[in-house]
Amino acid sequence: MPTRIDHIITSGVFSLDGEDFDVDNNIWLVGNDDEVLVIDAAHDHRPILDGIGGRKVSGIVCTHAHNDHINAAADLAEATGAPILLHPDDSMLWEVIYPDRRIDNELADGQVLTVGGVEVEILHTPGHSPGGVSLHVASERTVFSGDTLFNGGPGATGRSFSSHQLLVESITKKLLVLDEATVVHTGHGDSTTIGAEIPNVK
Repeated sequence: MPTRIDHIITSGVFSLDGEDFDVDNNIWLVGNDDEVLVIDAAHDHRPILDGIGGRKVSGIVCTHAHNDHINAAADLAEATGAPILLHPDDSMLWEVIYPDRRIDNELADGQVLTVGGVEVEILHTPGHSPGGVSLHVASERTVFSGDTLFNGGPGATGRSFSSHQLLVESITKKLLVLDEATVVHTGHGDSTTIGAEIPNVK
């Protein structure tokens, strides 16, 4: 059965450090026609359920725990029965949104998740947030970068728990070493490739 990647966009508010911003978020579904992994459950779980379309959800992976990437995760988990996965270094951000709901499983660098016969490797890419991760699907020459790497360069820093120096180091060591043809599916905005972003990482 061929690998399937679906794309959903939801809109809402990103809140951090006492400021609010209107944002559009990319949600990615990777798997096949029977089973799917959800990458970032943002704003409203209902369009995500429509995209899932009755498939089994093997997990809801949060690339990081800023509110705009997790604020539909609990509702989606309740609707699907799927576990929520997050790197533990972002637990303090998670607890701001969900003080009474713990994640189900922790992510770790080098961990491999299998969904619909597809291997998805977790790459710990801190900098935008301490527990930020990217998900590499080598068989599809694809990486899901969350807010680590965008079309145009590194993700935002300068806010709580972020570090531009650490982010550039993460991108350089974990992402720019991938095949330059690797497609980068981002947390916001248009997709890009590793090769296109090499000049933009500084």
